[in-house]
Amino acid sequence: MKNNKKDIRALTKKQLQEFFVSQGDKSFRGSQVYEWLWNKSAHTFEEMTNISKETREMLKENFVINHIRVDQMQRSSDGTIKNAVKLHDSLTVESVLIPTPKRTTACVSSQVGCSLDCQFCATAKLKRMRNLNPDEIYDQVVAIDNESRLYFDKPLSNIVFMGMGEPLMNYNNVMKAVEKITSKEGLGMSPKRITISTSGVPKMIKKLADDEAKIKLAVSLHSAIDEVRTQIMPFNETFPLKDLKEALEYWYAKTQSRITYEYIVWKGINDNRAAAQALVDFCKAVPCKVNLIEYNPIDDGHFQQASAEATDMYQKMLEKNGITVTVRRSRGKDIDAACGQLANKSA
Repeated sequence: MKNNKKDIRALTKKQLQEFFVSQGDKSFRGSQVYEWLWNKSAHTFEEMTNISKETREMLKENFVINHIRVDQMQRSSDGTIKNAVKLHDSLTVESVLIPTPKRTTACVSSQVGCSLDCQFCATAKLKRMRNLNPDEIYDQVVAIDNESRLYFDKPLSNIVFMGMGEPLMNYNNVMKAVEKITSKEGLGMSPKRITISTSGVPKMIKKLADDEAKIKLAVSLHSAIDEVRTQIMPFNETFPLKDLKEALEYWYAKTQSRITYEYIVWKGINDNRAAAQALVDFCKAVPCKVNLIEYNPIDDGHFQQASAEATDMYQKMLEKNGITVTVRRSRGKDIDAACGQLANKSA
């Protein structure tokens, strides 16, 4: 029998207050329930101990709490944790906890599957089944915060939207989740500790700027030559580099926040001086930094990590032009938790 009860976390605080008034109760009861749902991350009505049993039963009759469940947790030899997260409709996404001596970072998903078609990414090989709701994104963060406290004795310090899915293709739900994560009524995290990583959707980057989001922006770039980028990221034909550059200039003019470019150097694809020079030229458009990322294979063999000499060539050319560059080593490769590897292969 289909459950037609409404997910209570789809209601705003005001709507919850109005619901209680309509039931002949006081509006503050809605505020109490809202606090349980978001600040205390309650997954059942039974947990709401300062609310009468009768009221809890009434809530159960009218609503559900469609919370996530960590179905499986894997731990890497380097300390990275990957969660296979079961959603209320039995679909699964993955999220990752990346520990370092000074901080812990949550890498969260925004879609089941992905809207885009990057050839080197395992998630992109899955069809996009649906967008995640704000509470499903929020719950991933809560679960990782709990794991961070349990296993590393520190609260979660950073969040990156670099898991499954293209966050800007689920814009409204992602921004609602960010609002809850940063709200004092939610997790109270600073928006400056949140990074949205996009493959580059110009219109939505501009919207992000217009909405005065205080988060950081990262772009999965991988080539600054249109022909090459279209081969590895076919959607680039729809969103070419000139449009992306214009959107990033708009972003910086509005926010004064420098951009991070994520960039993988592959053997035989972009491991040459012309590709590196194109990146240098692209970086001159707006203040930025570049993360040169180690490639994580997804078993098809077409994409292979470039030589250390090629990565070194990129690093030297970028530094010579005054561009901040970091060579980033992958974490969690032994459990398929590294960038580009999330594809529900948990076993």
